Amino acid sequence: MEKKKETSSWQVLESQYVHRAPWLTARRETIRLANGHVIPEYYVLEYPDWVNTLAITPDGKFVFVRQYRHGLGVTSYELCAGVRDPEDPDPLAAAQRELMEETGYGGGQWECYMTISANPGTQTNLTYCFLAIGVEKISEAHLEASEELSVHLLTVDEVKSLLLNDEIKQALHAAPLWKYMALHHLL
Repeated sequence: MEKKKETSSWQVLESQYVHRAPWLTARRETIRLANGHVIPEYYVLEYPDWVNTLAITPDGKFVFVRQYRHGLGVTSYELCAGVRDPEDPDPLAAAQRELMEETGYGGGQWECYMTISANPGTQTNLTYCFLAIGVEKISEAHLEASEELSVHLLTVDEVKSLLLNDEIKQALHAAPLWKYMALHHLL
């Protein structure tokens, strides 16, 4: 299937920032659609790009983190993930840095597995999902003051159980995991 970039028929009549902060920037726009309809208040959230990594050790264990998520008020299993910092030359470097900082794991063979959006209707960023095969414990984790998490090595059956029992709430983490399970005929 050929990918074709389509241009928008939406015309921005007015754009105003309503909030600017490192973790949340929002703008309100007035939009005119091709049919003439005007949307007086359309909100767009600007975020830096995000990364996550489906990391697997040489013996087939999946590297997960478990941490509290205040938005839902739950502690859950997740892939190692984070923000692409301005200093990161590319998404791969960001993913490798995040995995090392949060878990102490590194090395292995890396590939960009998929690129997805949390919500293309209102968010400007992308999430770059990586698959890292053969990662090993290289150092201790180097967590930021705002991070409280634990590292867990899970079997493929444990990961499959988490997915099938709806225990991975972060959709940007579930998507590459479901892809992995499907491509490796593990369902």
